[in-house]
Amino acid sequence: MNDTAVLLLAGGVGSRLNILVSHRAKPAVPFGGMYRIIDFTLSNIANSRLTNVAILTQYKPLSLMDHIGNGSSWDLSGRSRSTKILPPKTGEKEWDWYKGTADAVRQNLDFFTSKNYKNVLVLSGDHIYHMDYRSMLRFHHEHGAKVTISMLEVPWEETNQFGTGIIDKKYRIIEWEEKSPHAKSNLASMGIYVFDRDYLVELLEATKEIDFGHHIIPNALKEGSVFAYPFDGYWRDVGTVQAYWDANMDILDAASGLSPETWKIMTNLSTKGIPYDRPPIKVSKTGLIINSVISPGCIISGKVENCVLSPGVVVEENASVKDSIVMHDTIIKEGAHLERCVIDKKVFIGKKSHIGIGNSTVINRLFPDHINTGLTLIGKYAVIPEDVKIGTNCIIYSMVNESDFPTLYVTDGENLQKKEVG
Repeated sequence: MNDTAVLLLAGGVGSRLNILVSHRAKPAVPFGGMYRIIDFTLSNIANSRLTNVAILTQYKPLSLMDHIGNGSSWDLSGRSRSTKILPPKTGEKEWDWYKGTADAVRQNLDFFTSKNYKNVLVLSGDHIYHMDYRSMLRFHHEHGAKVTISMLEVPWEETNQFGTGIIDKKYRIIEWEEKSPHAKSNLASMGIYVFDRDYLVELLEATKEIDFGHHIIPNALKEGSVFAYPFDGYWRDVGTVQAYWDANMDILDAASGLSPETWKIMTNLSTKGIPYDRPPIKVSKTGLIINSVISPGCIISGKVENCVLSPGVVVEENASVKDSIVMHDTIIKEGAHLERCVIDKKVFIGKKSHIGIGNSTVINRLFPDHINTGLTLIGKYAVIPEDVKIGTNCIIYSMVNESDFPTLYVTDGENLQKKEVG
């Protein structure tokens, strides 16, 4: 597929994921134990045999750039394959941070105009799905489209979160609404676009509009050459804490359709370029694992039920973890009990602590729109003392330690930040 240039947009803030994106870009958030969110799009690219890829970064890109490297983990590096990471050209007179999806592509026109590409495939790095883009490219050519948008049906109550379209019998989009509170259709954009290269350049050079959904697509629609590519597989936007938790739990449900191994999802297991091989999983005679994903390097001596554990997690004897996501190298000491938690990397959970147990109807005081479904978040490197009780819909910030706890009880819906020094 040498006639197609791929632009992967991976610079979004993802603020609704709250403290999970305090230290990293949304596409770099760990997912499903071994992976990161961006691995799914990168693997789709590789499995579709696309060879010319540019990844557009912006917000806190360091961990993402380290993870991607030269693309070799996805077989996207070699004599006939290339992966380029393109940060915004800040500091130059005519360049600034990306203001929207179309603006990001406009600022990198030289990537796909320097060679004789026929198509430009624009992707997002923050969705969980499996797709062979070659089928979409064939559809694009067969319909003589100048723009093709991958679309799927979503629940009507979610249509206000998407661009939605009405199509005719030939899949031509005849009407478009962007995040309308009263959408006429539940056929929603997945944020995956195929453009005729020359037409895209024409659109971007003719206007300074900044967003595909709000601006570029409505303009292209006037010419009648925008088509919808129908998709009916698994797809999830993990832009909220609840959606992120739901998608991880889908891995535990064989009927969900989410299957990273079957989909041949690849990842980078190196740390800053150094291969890091974890030892096998160790389960002691007191350990019990029920319907969970357990990654290499984990040591299980307690009970783990309906959980997704990243590499290196330790669950000590008489501890229990249920309905939770636990990231790399977190230690859960003996007698601790956790339910419906999302725990970032290298957290220490003290003995006999109880976390995520309480009244789930009390939503988070500071972030009622982010944390309101009974989940509790614990940030990277946090240290939770012994015998602490932390309720539901709570946020414990990164780097918090024992001295930051005024009492041994964090009530439902409350937040605990590190004390300021000075």
